Amino acid sequence: MATKLTSIFFLLSSLALAVNSCPQSDQAALLAVKEALNEPYLGIFNSWTGTDCCNKWYGVSCDPTTGRVSDLNLRGESEDPIFEKAGRSGYMTGTILPEICKLDGLTNLVIADWKGITGEIPFCIASLTNLRILDFIGNRLTGVIPANIGNLQKLTVLNIADNLISGQIPSSIVNIGSLMHLDLRNNQITGQIPAEFGNLGMLSRALLSRNRLTGSIPRSISNMNRLADLDLSMNQLSGTIPDQIGTLPVLSTLTLDSNRLFSQIPASLLSDTGLNILNVSRNALEGNIPDVFGRKSYFTALDLSYNKFTGPVPKSLSSAEYIGHVDLSHNYLCGHIPYGSSPFNHLRASFACQ
Repeated sequence: MATKLTSIFFLLSSLALAVNSCPQSDQAALLAVKEALNEPYLGIFNSWTGTDCCNKWYGVSCDPTTGRVSDLNLRGESEDPIFEKAGRSGYMTGTILPEICKLDGLTNLVIADWKGITGEIPFCIASLTNLRILDFIGNRLTGVIPANIGNLQKLTVLNIADNLISGQIPSSIVNIGSLMHLDLRNNQITGQIPAEFGNLGMLSRALLSRNRLTGSIPRSISNMNRLADLDLSMNQLSGTIPDQIGTLPVLSTLTLDSNRLFSQIPASLLSDTGLNILNVSRNALEGNIPDVFGRKSYFTALDLSYNKFTGPVPKSLSSAEYIGHVDLSHNYLCGHIPYGSSPFNHLRASFACQ
């Protein structure tokens, strides 16, 4: 009986060990990824030795139930002691190989802020259907966003800002119903924002600035009731600002500067909204500035400069609850700043006539 119990104990111990150590296939995939990357200063890959990649391999975490690699978190800017000891941020060169897609248990994939990683995003990334976070910010990646990125139905964060990505925003992106944070800033992305962009009903931040986007702002954005931050600045967008944007219930920051938008500014952006920051400077907006400010108008920054606004400065501007910084300069406004208890911390204006 004792012999049988001992055998059972060793069998259970072996099974537990097998579950808690990563499979050989995951280890092989990680080592292939490592071979294509060169990190000369911090030695973050020095710990990638031995047969158990779940045990003290830097940036690697495994699912305790399956033993599969679930997180690969390699960030070049961090408060990790390895960075503090080196007294510097990270720098890494090389490319991200398609072998990374063999880690099909991944939920978080972060290879960010290394400044020197080049090459394209592997198209097979879209096959990692368990991904919740995909973060490649701050490298020098080129090529396009994989066309079938919409397959990542569990994705909540997609961040490829500060790279050299070109091509268009894939139309399939609107199928990622779980997406909460989208950051494509500072790339070379062209074409139009997908017309059905508003299908991303869970999205709270959409940051698409400093690209080469053209076309108009999709009216479907008015369906995005969780959107708090929309940044489309420094593109080549044209057309009008959809009236409905000003009625989004939690929108607090709207940045549309340095585009080619024309016609009038919707009154809903200036009246009793929850907007705290509004920047529509450096466009071709025209007509009068709507005289709709009120007790619920509370802006930390309001920038309407470098447009073609005409007519008087709205009298109701002085009745706003608070405007920390307001810039009305370089328009064709007439008259004077309204008298009354000033809600401004800083005001900049210029007048074409008195």
